[in-house]
Amino acid sequence: MKAVCYHRYGAPGQLALADVPIPALKPDHVLVRVKAASINSWDDDMLKGHTFIIRVISGWRKPRYTILGSDVAGVVEAVGSACKDWKPGDEVMGDIASAGFGSFAEFVAVPEHLLARKPSSISFREAAALPQAGLLAIQGLRHHRDVQAGDRVLINGAGGGVGPIAISYAISKGAKVTAVDRSEKFDMLRSLGVDEVVDFTTTDYTRRGKQYDKILDVIAHRTPSDYLRALAPGGIFTMIGGSMGSLFFQIVLIEPLLSKFRSRKLGIMGYRVTRAGVEELTRLYESGTIKAVIDDRSFSLANLRAAFEYFESGTFKGKIVIEVNN
Repeated sequence: MKAVCYHRYGAPGQLALADVPIPALKPDHVLVRVKAASINSWDDDMLKGHTFIIRVISGWRKPRYTILGSDVAGVVEAVGSACKDWKPGDEVMGDIASAGFGSFAEFVAVPEHLLARKPSSISFREAAALPQAGLLAIQGLRHHRDVQAGDRVLINGAGGGVGPIAISYAISKGAKVTAVDRSEKFDMLRSLGVDEVVDFTTTDYTRRGKQYDKILDVIAHRTPSDYLRALAPGGIFTMIGGSMGSLFFQIVLIEPLLSKFRSRKLGIMGYRVTRAGVEELTRLYESGTIKAVIDDRSFSLANLRAAFEYFESGTFKGKIVIEVNN
């Protein structure tokens, strides 16, 4: 089969299309013919291998997982002897990062419990854009408590894959939403119904003198004191992406203790991938409660290197989807 592989950490230039064997099928695994996949920041972090945490997960000297790709949408090709939930021909979707990635290939073998049924009303492109971004958005906004009517919600990094889903979910709950990203994405963000847009290249949202009941930060890199300043009394800051350095360790190790003694909460969400969670995403998407934005540029597996270069430019809008086996 064709797959895009890398064997050294670094820039997108490390990615190369190659012929590799179709994955062996374990008893509790499903072989999926990939129809579409999408790029997440986690994939880019694994490619770069810049941080201690990534090296611990993926291998210190070289990548343990040579085929990236977290989100997958495709068709079941074969099932293992112990599988009970799927049969060949079923259309499925899911986030497979916890099983070793691998969706940037024509086939991937996945534990059956990580997959959810793809509704016929959702295209493979849409299905590939939903799992990881959608779960991060919904779980992030429900961190500590769900969004409530009248909440002032700020989403930093709102123009990527997570942002549009988070924006539409918060608005469906009756929240007032401020979206932070670069100005080139403002038209798209306004079309989703946000109340305010902020250009991060000219404005630090933590120093505007405004406070929020919930902050969802996709690219957090400031200090805890910055975020506390931007929270209203009883407000909640949730980090779902960004710095893997000192901020990450402060949020994980120190803030849970400090938050017990103040009304403002800083934390990092404990990300969970379940079939029920992905099925809820599809229901919310079909009902129009959440919306996903897919970037206008289309990429094939052979052009994955260019897709990652585009991702790293930061100018994309919504999710970058890779079409496979089409």
